[in-house]
Amino acid sequence: MIIAFAVAPVVLVTLLIGLRGVAAMRSTSDFLVASRQVSPLLNSAAVAGEYLSAASFLGVAGLVVKDGIGSLWYPVGFTAGYIAMLVLVAAPMRRSGALTVPDFAEARLASPALRRTTAVVILVIGGLYLVPQFRTAGLVLSVVSETPYWVGVVIAGTGVAITLALGGMRAATYVQAFQFVLKLVLFIVPAIWLLVQVGPAVRHEAVHPVEFTEFHRDTRVVFRVGTALEFTEPTPVRVGRETQVRTGHWEVPAGTAVVFPEGAAVPDVSGEARPGGDEWERPLLDLADAGHPLLSTWALVVALALGTMGLPHVIMRFHTSPDGRAARRTAAITVGLLSVFYLFPGIYGVLGRVLVPQLYLSGATDTAVVALPAQVDTGWPGATFTALLTGGAFAAFLATSLGLVLVVSGAISHDLLPGGLGRLRVTVLAVSAVVVLLALSAIRLDAGVLVTWGFTVAASTFCPLLVLGIWWSRLTVAGAMSGVLVGLFASSGAIVCTLLGVPVSGWPAILVAQPAPWSVPLAFATMIVVSLRGRPPSWSRTAMLRLHLNEDRVETPAARLRALRG
Repeated sequence: MIIAFAVAPVVLVTLLIGLRGVAAMRSTSDFLVASRQVSPLLNSAAVAGEYLSAASFLGVAGLVVKDGIGSLWYPVGFTAGYIAMLVLVAAPMRRSGALTVPDFAEARLASPALRRTTAVVILVIGGLYLVPQFRTAGLVLSVVSETPYWVGVVIAGTGVAITLALGGMRAATYVQAFQFVLKLVLFIVPAIWLLVQVGPAVRHEAVHPVEFTEFHRDTRVVFRVGTALEFTEPTPVRVGRETQVRTGHWEVPAGTAVVFPEGAAVPDVSGEARPGGDEWERPLLDLADAGHPLLSTWALVVALALGTMGLPHVIMRFHTSPDGRAARRTAAITVGLLSVFYLFPGIYGVLGRVLVPQLYLSGATDTAVVALPAQVDTGWPGATFTALLTGGAFAAFLATSLGLVLVVSGAISHDLLPGGLGRLRVTVLAVSAVVVLLALSAIRLDAGVLVTWGFTVAASTFCPLLVLGIWWSRLTVAGAMSGVLVGLFASSGAIVCTLLGVPVSGWPAILVAQPAPWSVPLAFATMIVVSLRGRPPSWSRTAMLRLHLNEDRVETPAARLRALRG
């Protein structure tokens, strides 16, 4: 039912809009940057549609349910990054005339090796960002319609692959702009309906939180991944048709459905704090439960704000603008559009803590948004709004995945293994298939954490490369290469340590869980120190200045940059 009335229309409209790009597909430039003819208003809607991923539509509200009010720093970081991009990157990147970030790196520093290195970085960022999109698509669909997890993953992957293979960036632009409007409407209208429908008692509890210590009614929880629970007192639970009394430690197997009776004490989840407690109310984050909330919050904001400036799929979108001024206007309008959207995740989060706090037990807080309407109304209004939110969520998955698959495919078939339009289309299909396979085994990973790590790698690699490449004429190939590699290995190494559960406590645990506060300065310092020990090419200053001059539309900026070297 949900697939027919919520998911199918979104996927079908996506495919139909994608057909608009087929007639204009004649070259690699058409495929990757839509011939650079996208207006600022359309482009900003497309950027916002691409940027509002599963982490925004579902993840922020889920993090509020699980981790508390401090999670609202996520949208602050997401939006603040565009201000830095507006000031430092947008217009010069468009004037470079490049098609991709690796294309810019080679045009600025004349290094094919640097081009290939930055293409590999794109693959890392794309993997961290794409897998949670498809993973959350499967999870949401399995929650609202009880279909197998793989169904949603395959639907999302198929829709993205076909749309891009048909129409490239032009199709993606129309789809993402349409889906931004769709997501905005399907996020705001249900939020208003929920606020009206829940009544004053729930609204009061939402802003005056009480710790989730007992079940107020018989509550069914489906554990889609294995979970460790700790019972502080003997608690009767029903598993299937059997009633068991649990006490102490219980390893709940994946796929188990457990019914907790009304009045039963809520068990603890290993490593998680219950929603609504004192720590939940604190307007700061506490990464890795290290006890240093201010450092944790700064670490996250640094990663998100600077990572936005280096996200390759966002950077590529500015290359679709007619000129640098249009690129700057696109970034400015995008800030306003995102600001409107991010007023609402907190509403879903605080209502979710009241109405569906049990999701924290199974680690399914990402589904809180789509689970709320059925908790408020079990009739057709609740089902309708569940379908609308599910459709909006799928629009989020598809819009973001379109840009990410496009930029990853470009990195492979334009930068690593150069080929024509046909190879780009085949690469799109291959990348989508690989991400689907990765997402099928990633159900237990947190979408918000994975996306944040993608921002961290972008902040540690592309942010220093772009800022210094645009604003510092002394940057050399050796400096850029060293800084990108140091940032990549530093951020990726910390992520691997976190995944492996390396035992670290105190403030060092924060800097391992979120390395941006030290990996970004380290990458900047490496680029500067190594560059100062070398000598930039004679044409470097003039090439950099070209990035800041108004366009001469007769000759492409990329051609001028290359002509300076020749």
